Amino acid sequence: MHPEPHDEIRVASFRNLDTTTLYGILKLRADVFVVEQDCVYPDLDGRDTEPGTRHVWAERDGAVRAYLRILDDGGVERIGRVVTAPDARGNGLAGRLLAEALTIIGSRPSVLHAQAHLAAFYSRYGFVQTGPEYVEDGIPHVPMARG
Repeated sequence: MHPEPHDEIRVASFRNLDTTTLYGILKLRADVFVVEQDCVYPDLDGRDTEPGTRHVWAERDGAVRAYLRILDDGGVERIGRVVTAPDARGNGLAGRLLAEALTIIGSRPSVLHAQAHLAAFYSRYGFVQTGPEYVEDGIPHVPMARG
């Protein structure tokens, strides 16, 4: 019997990302947000390279299968770009990444803008809706906060 393949959770600042991993992260974000969800938006917003940004991803056999980033918004941590590859969905990867992000954030307050259909998922991690639903890039979102 072969052991079950395992997804490893990794964390790095921008300067510690190797180019192959960075390419994998950006390709996953483009494949899901731009192609699958049909949103034309400035994914490369300049925030990936900020010194306070932490990149958190799940990797298996060198492939990036899920990702999120944590931005330092001056005393508040902003979780964003939460994404899972289509063939990796349903395996709890987003939950593992979110749990890792919350461990990194610790007791500091955190915010995110959830796609509305995922609000219940984030509420399981202590996030509560803080404002009305709005539409961004054709997709309903809700602002949420924790702590």
